[in-house]
Amino acid sequence: MTAFNILDDHSAWRKDFEQRLHAPYTAAGFSLAAAQRLVEYIRARIGDWTVAEITDAGTRVGHVAVDVADDHGVLVGHIQDLRVDAPHTGRGYEQAARDWAEAWCAERGARRLGIRLTEPAADLFGGYGVRGQLRARSIGPAPEPLHGVTARPMTPAEYPAWLDSEKAAYVADIVRSGAMSREEAARKADRDFGNLLPQGLDTPDNSVLVLEAAGEPIGSGWLKHGHLPGVTYGYSLYVAERHRGKGYGRAAMAAGEQVALAAGDSMLMFTVWGGNEVAMNLYTSAGYRIVEESRTLDLPQGAA
Repeated sequence: MTAFNILDDHSAWRKDFEQRLHAPYTAAGFSLAAAQRLVEYIRARIGDWTVAEITDAGTRVGHVAVDVADDHGVLVGHIQDLRVDAPHTGRGYEQAARDWAEAWCAERGARRLGIRLTEPAADLFGGYGVRGQLRARSIGPAPEPLHGVTARPMTPAEYPAWLDSEKAAYVADIVRSGAMSREEAARKADRDFGNLLPQGLDTPDNSVLVLEAAGEPIGSGWLKHGHLPGVTYGYSLYVAERHRGKGYGRAAMAAGEQVALAAGDSMLMFTVWGGNEVAMNLYTSAGYRIVEESRTLDLPQGAA
């Protein structure tokens, strides 16, 4: 019979977990320094997790790690790790561990459950909705401009309207993904933009761009250089609706890659929210691979 025994000392599991964390990042092309930074983000939270040993008739078959945390006033659970040892895979332990994690988090008041995947979801988490993907690609040498699309710095006169538009698009993405209500998303947008662009256009290591074709503005972009060692993070690359369908999406990405290379970075990465199939297809066609995928499941209320 499958049992779950919460560990007081999970140091052995932690060592194995941290070793496993590096593999998907280095496989995606991140430098060792960038991969280490990504691992550090996760490592900083491990101390708050509950780790259970999965056993069957007293034999250990794997581990599952979970936590429940407040996310802007909403309790959210996470499956932080679910690992069945190689000799025992495919025998139903994965499903049992998922069911145990869902129940454990629901009993502690979680309204939804999330998981961060670094490989395809397959059947085990296929019923969880995609909330977002981290996409990345190594770039260089500098790509040639496509369809005559170039990027220039945004002017102070253009910034207020762009900021309002970006916030509205950000809120819409979050709501479409199912991660938050519109009110929650609006509060998050105000916080995030205030933290990320405290000095507006003068915020160091940020490029806020106007994309142009034949001298006409067709969209905008926002890039954070050195987000990780050698990595630029693309907060947005946007082509105005009236200019879509002309191949400008890929051209905008090429322009962003040029700016990232000029800033000294050799990799560009983006987050795309769940439900945005157009962006996902664009990133796939441009060679941006999925590094991480976040999925969530709404949990039944009153499960305790």
